[in-house]
Amino acid sequence: MKTGMAKTQRNIKATRLETWAMPGVPDVVLCDELGNFHFVELKATAGNAVDLRPHQVAWLTTHGHASVWVLVRKQKTKNAPEQTYLFPGGEAVDLKMEGLKVDPLHHVEGKADWDVIFNLICPTKSHSIL
Repeated sequence: MKTGMAKTQRNIKATRLETWAMPGVPDVVLCDELGNFHFVELKATAGNAVDLRPHQVAWLTTHGHASVWVLVRKQKTKNAPEQTYLFPGGEAVDLKMEGLKVDPLHHVEGKADWDVIFNLICPTKSHSIL
């Protein structure tokens, strides 16, 4: 799959969701090789705050038992490289309140390893690490 800058050897289909009919639904739905769906909310930040809107927090919390995720890219600064964080959707309330102080499932400084990220979001029997 290649979507923007996200490259992986996995055969994952990504669909960008733009919906006004259901506020809070995450930005992207992924369909993995097994036919399982995974929802990912995409956020970017310059600081430690993660701007989740109330409808997003509600959706992520309601569906937190499923494969729902928040992927945050923190911008490069003079003192730190770009960073990527992955949080389970069930952490949405804490993420809204505490920002990047919440312990992520995955964090990397510099270039993201998309195979690692997609294996966390979309585990298969051979890739499962949860």
